[in-house]
Amino acid sequence: MADEKSVQQKTGKPSFGTRFVNFFKNLPANIARPFRNMYHELKKVTWPSKKDVINYTLIVLAFMVFMGVVIGLLDLGASSLIRALI
Repeated sequence: MADEKSVQQKTGKPSFGTRFVNFFKNLPANIARPFRNMYHELKKVTWPSKKDVINYTLIVLAFMVFMGVVIGLLDLGASSLIRALI
């Protein structure tokens, strides 16, 4: 113990053995910390209501259908143009 303190006083940091032991001693806490932080952050989230989720889903689906029609028309126009040029 006195050796570790003298090494720590000379270099300003603990020896390799002390750091190695501390790494494994603190490993469970270091693994759990991100999950604990995530849990606390998710408690702060304002979740949308069921009505809002359904509304947003319908808006996204309508936009996807609209964009599918637009892309389909552009593809049909480009195909017709290429057929006309050949």
